[in-house]
Amino acid sequence: MSTEELAWFKSSYSSGSGDDCVEVAACPDAVRIRDSKYKRGPQLAFTSTEWARFVAYATKR
Repeated sequence: MSTEELAWFKSSYSSGSGDDCVEVAACPDAVRIRDSKYKRGPQLAFTSTEWARFVAYATKR
């Protein structure tokens, strides 16, 4: 599966103006994150365990 085939979702923590948007997509082996302005640019990939830790930490703040 290419990253172009993934279902990308805008993060609820992104700004309302549309300039500072982060998109997230789940795939079988990772959770991917990208800047919405650079759809073909670099991406971060996290395992499901790493993603769960990140979300748990971020929601405590």
